[in-house]
Amino acid sequence: MSEVKQSGEAILDDLKRRGLIHQTTDEEGIVAALNRGRVTAYVGVDPTANTIHLGHLLPILALRRLQLAGHRPIVVFGGATGMIGDPSGKSDERVLLDEETIEANCAAIRGQISRFLDLEGPNAAILTNNIDWIGKFSYIDWLREVGKHFTVNYMSAKESVRRRLEDRDQGISYTEFSYMLLQSFDFLELYRRHDCTLQIGGSDQWGNITAGIELIRRKVQGQGYGLTLPLVTTSTGQKFGKSEGNAVWLDAEQTSPYELYQYFMRADDRDIATYIRYFSFKTNDELDELIAAHEAEPHRRLAQRALAVELTELIHGKEALRRVELATEILFGREIEGLEDKELLAIFADVPSVALSKAILSEGVPLLDAFADAGLAKSKGEARRLIRSGGAYINNRRAEDENHTLTSADLASETVIVLRSGKKKYALLRFSE
Repeated sequence: MSEVKQSGEAILDDLKRRGLIHQTTDEEGIVAALNRGRVTAYVGVDPTANTIHLGHLLPILALRRLQLAGHRPIVVFGGATGMIGDPSGKSDERVLLDEETIEANCAAIRGQISRFLDLEGPNAAILTNNIDWIGKFSYIDWLREVGKHFTVNYMSAKESVRRRLEDRDQGISYTEFSYMLLQSFDFLELYRRHDCTLQIGGSDQWGNITAGIELIRRKVQGQGYGLTLPLVTTSTGQKFGKSEGNAVWLDAEQTSPYELYQYFMRADDRDIATYIRYFSFKTNDELDELIAAHEAEPHRRLAQRALAVELTELIHGKEALRRVELATEILFGREIEGLEDKELLAIFADVPSVALSKAILSEGVPLLDAFADAGLAKSKGEARRLIRSGGAYINNRRAEDENHTLTSADLASETVIVLRSGKKKYALLRFSE
């Protein structure tokens, strides 16, 4: 990453223009700290899954923006807090995960986050785990070290706790009630270890962040700051997340690069201006021009395409973007070649398919039979007429010979042949052992 020094005012102004500031504990204090020199800021990551999603990515990209401006980011993996569960924004008690699962999730997420932050250089990002400092405490030591600094009244007043307490049917366990103390201690420990003075998180983290600032003040008479970002939602107000069922994961096995690309290509015009300001690293002036061009000709989906390209490359790399763009061209008739099964099946996820034995490819499948069996023609006679009229395609190549027999040489990927009738009617032949 190429670093560009910016004033505190410029950094906050950039975040505001992008709509990325929901709340700050002390905006003037944050600006002054940024102007004094390098600020160390941290984001916590909840390892309750083996991947993060786009909603989680927003705070990580805020750290990236700060690092590009010359400041130092810290990412804290919740090896300890993940075993408890954050009640913020949740109406139900979380399922507790075992230590082995949490460790595996942290390792997987560490690999994802390292794509976005520079781990070398004078302001290299620090990736750490709060089990390293929380895990050493006995229960008695914890109550003496941290618990005595918070009253139950203070904790109950936090919105994330209060809402659960008001729900008589669900309530909140003592376990989740204690989560705030764990996260507040993270901030204190990072303040002590790394002079970390700024915590960034989603707007649902406000109570946890302010508790950390309070603990720093009480324990070491220090000054911490908090900045929250808006939660990523659709125009209908639905959040991104696994509990909402609409998570777009950064792990390519759970959300393929093609699916990520298409998610933003299909983004509602009401959402795209917000999304591109949140996630893009284009300047605000560049974004103003792009959004104006998009609004003038929304049918061209200029903003959707720009964000789909930028995020796919940022998350999955240039080669993945190249293959995604190839896949997109395939839907517009480009010959199909050089793709793997998983990529091809993602492109044609909604296309009907016929399962056949791979062994029959050695004998060959008559093309007329294939079109009829796949439902692209009602009979072999109709299939013959389709081929003769030039409307039949094998892997987006026009079929010229009605007597052609499909063999393994016709496979578009490891196990799939793609048939097409006319411009847009597709079917797949899937061959398995």
